[in-house]
Amino acid sequence: MPDTARVMTSPVTFTAPITKEYAAVLTPEVQAFIADLAGRFTAQRNALLAKRAERQKRLDAGELPDFLPPNPSIHQAEWKVAPIPAALQDRRVEITGPVERKMIINALNSGAKVFMADFEDSLTPTWQSVMDGQINLRDYVDGTISYTSPEGKSYTLNSTIATLIVRPRGWHLEEKHMLIDGRQVAGALVDFGIYFYLNAKKLLARGLGPYFYLPKLESHEEAQLWADIFTFSENSLGLGKGTIKATVLIETIVAAFEMEEILYTLRDYCVGLNCGRWDYIFSFIKKFSQRADFVLPDRAQVTMTTHFLRSYSLLLIRTCHKRGAFAMGGMSAYIPVKGDEAANTKAFTMVRADKEREAGDGHDGTWVAHPGLVPVAMEVFDRLMKGPNQLTRPLGDFTATASDLLAIPAGTITEAGLRNNISASVQYLASWLTGVGCVPIFNLMEDAATAEIARSQIWQWIHHDGGKLDDGRKVTLELYTTLLGEELKKLPASGLPYERAGELLTSLVSPKAFTEFLTLPGYHLIH
Repeated sequence: MPDTARVMTSPVTFTAPITKEYAAVLTPEVQAFIADLAGRFTAQRNALLAKRAERQKRLDAGELPDFLPPNPSIHQAEWKVAPIPAALQDRRVEITGPVERKMIINALNSGAKVFMADFEDSLTPTWQSVMDGQINLRDYVDGTISYTSPEGKSYTLNSTIATLIVRPRGWHLEEKHMLIDGRQVAGALVDFGIYFYLNAKKLLARGLGPYFYLPKLESHEEAQLWADIFTFSENSLGLGKGTIKATVLIETIVAAFEMEEILYTLRDYCVGLNCGRWDYIFSFIKKFSQRADFVLPDRAQVTMTTHFLRSYSLLLIRTCHKRGAFAMGGMSAYIPVKGDEAANTKAFTMVRADKEREAGDGHDGTWVAHPGLVPVAMEVFDRLMKGPNQLTRPLGDFTATASDLLAIPAGTITEAGLRNNISASVQYLASWLTGVGCVPIFNLMEDAATAEIARSQIWQWIHHDGGKLDDGRKVTLELYTTLLGEELKKLPASGLPYERAGELLTSLVSPKAFTEFLTLPGYHLIH
């Protein structure tokens, strides 16, 4: 059936303006492809989200996650992921950021091996941001991307640039501006569908390919959904099996128990797993939100050296290297600090130590949030990783039990930590509501994942008896309200909607029921 006929049989409508520029990426063929994706896979996606909800009920009732029963064809059999393209063999430093035009150019020019262009945690998914992001990526693939700042400074690509990987939104997010048969489309299908359809063949002609990061998966069944989408998409464009390559972020506590199953399910497509540490910590709080015995200390104390996070990191390395896949390290939130030599020195020291741990343990690469940190991470991996990766380091003698992954770190809850969570949450939400999804706060780069930790800790401390400050005071809604007022007064006049952000934060931390994602109520407040 021709593409135009598919548009007629599965009507696509929009609740936002389609400019001439947007129409160039939302061609009839692209609309037909997304309609096909939605028609074939929405029911499967919805069923998996329902399974998430059912599992959450069991966790709320006291069930703890565990590894799946042994499956000989997965756990005992000799198998490897499919061959990995040359463009992805060396990923020692990856930089991440939103699909904003200047950011794309600077990140590709940063000296990093890979740039992850993000439609998810570092992007506020306004219609303009999503559509402009697709235009920017199309222009990169076409070799026409450039940018001139309001001050007249020009930005163009260098002769040597990073390899591009795109991260679509997680399965829980809808795209409210695009309707098919009157229903909202999964944001992931919109992000993936436009980019893949427009650019896959052009990328292949350049010796590259359609490469993706897959966020927030909670099971191998959710990985199977992506595998089905990839197979269908390759067939639709007449591409060979395994043309698409994906890296899966292990950033939920439940997915940590299914790493090998996820790799097996996506073995034709998957090139590696990534330690998405910030979402992982948030997931730990969220999944056990009703458990009084899972209260975490100040987020500054929940580092990758704690037992549960180090166990997760080492298990990921062992699992990946056993199956020929890359084990990617995570993001240190520290960023360079202009005008403050002491803070800048601390940032570089912390990042260097974080990357030395990762490279020393056997990770094949790492993430940074700022171009200024690329040389720091690169020096560490150049020094400690002698080849393009560390697949020959199997960590075969390492084991991790469920208890290792669920061990609560020791620590304290402090007033300073509570204030930091309140202020960082307000500042981030204020920026997010104005369309900026990635922002430096207190010398750290905050995105939705780190903000999720901050607001979920406030909720956890309020609603459980274990939420007591180190001076003995219980964290209550009244204490939170008092500190919120004080922290709001400290914020400089900037035009950002701090009061509105404070109201949103209060709506997240007050109810007894835990709000699954801050972006869900937040999405109703943006256009």
